Amino acid sequence: MNADAYVPILILGAIAVAFAVFSVFVASAVGPRRYNRAKLEAYECGVAPTPQRPGGGRFPVKFYLTAMLFIIFDIEIVFLYPWAVHYEALGVFGLLAMGLFIVNVSVAYAYEWRRGGLSWE
Repeated sequence: MNADAYVPILILGAIAVAFAVFSVFVASAVGPRRYNRAKLEAYECGVAPTPQRPGGGRFPVKFYLTAMLFIIFDIEIVFLYPWAVHYEALGVFGLLAMGLFIVNVSVAYAYEWRRGGLSWE
């Protein structure tokens, strides 16, 4: 591949970096500077923090189930997209392999469903 093909990409990257640096400089030079005690404190959501045990608190199972659901669908899409692009070239072997993959993903999905990870109550 010719190195000249990368020149537009490098130019676009340089423009992006220059714009970011220019924006930060202009914002700090022109922006208002009205500091008060509330602005200098660490940001909190408005809820007073509660004391926790030394080892930390336990997370509800919903966090685990939501993360598992994300991983299930994320991995499924990552593997289904290339399979769909080259479906004809893979033939029957690709169809059987993807069928086995869908069965494996369905087992994880059924586990998630049974544990109540899909209900938002």
